[in-house]
Amino acid sequence: MTTVFIFVHNREVPRPRNPLRALLAAVPAAVLAAGLGAALVGCGSAVADVPPGKTAVVASFYPAAWLAERVGGGDVYVRTLTRPGAEPHDLELTARQVAQVEKADLAVYVKGVQPAVDDAVREHARNRSLDAASLVRTLPPPSDDESEIEEHDGDRGHADVGYDPHVWLDPARMATIATALGDRLAEADTAHATAYRQRAQTVAAQLTGLDQRFRDGLENCARRDIVTAHAAFGYLAERYGLRQVSIAGIDPSMEPSPKRLAGLTREVRAAGATTIFTERLVSSKVADSLAREAGVRTAVLDPVEGVEPGSSDDYLTVMDRDLRTLRPALGCS
Repeated sequence: MTTVFIFVHNREVPRPRNPLRALLAAVPAAVLAAGLGAALVGCGSAVADVPPGKTAVVASFYPAAWLAERVGGGDVYVRTLTRPGAEPHDLELTARQVAQVEKADLAVYVKGVQPAVDDAVREHARNRSLDAASLVRTLPPPSDDESEIEEHDGDRGHADVGYDPHVWLDPARMATIATALGDRLAEADTAHATAYRQRAQTVAAQLTGLDQRFRDGLENCARRDIVTAHAAFGYLAERYGLRQVSIAGIDPSMEPSPKRLAGLTREVRAAGATTIFTERLVSSKVADSLAREAGVRTAVLDPVEGVEPGSSDDYLTVMDRDLRTLRPALGCS
């Protein structure tokens, strides 16, 4: 359905019995035709710029886009719904982005991270989508005491899906997702099926290597607790034998109450933690305050939810940097 907005000069006119008919009569036919044409072009542009012969893939945010680009290679055209450097949990879709989801050959997303994307996929791409969270064993959400957590007004946060959606922070799970993505792309574009599956195998091998680097790097550590800005690192913690202590819950817009913050201070001191981990895309105000109160330092641990515009980083380099950040903080040898 196309919506056309028509603006006329502010002048007094008689109130007609049929307002719509009078409004249309007051606008020259050429202006009305131009407005209709522009609106139709706007919807058409959602798919018009896909190069011929390319499979159109819509990715919800950076980790999904990285996988789609690596596995799809030159055979796909990938659009990312979340702009570079933006916090993905706050995404609201424009009408054009919804049209992109509807027209894509495949939508790749993680159900539970972005409710707006979940809604668009359910309504417009149910049979042309790949939910990464459905491909791996998920973890339950952390059992935060809701009475001690406060949510910012107006924030939608995560969808209530009953599990922790941050599956991409375990390289082994990401390898499984990469293989499945290769199979789905092969089904959607049979002419390039072999290439998709070969690239998926290459990406899975790279992720397996990353997993081994984490295993080796975190095997012998003096401490196993990681104090994080929000509960994004549950899968990483489970994979490598760590314990996540989070300031906010799964939704980064949630903040601890003063009671919860006091308890965290005591927990940080009792655990002998030396570092509280902040994030690039989330305010560090509460984490900085907790660090001052507990007498420890801060360092950035990136949940790989996005990269800055123009950055040469990718999923692998950011995860390797996270490993280099974790090792001294945990006293690893």
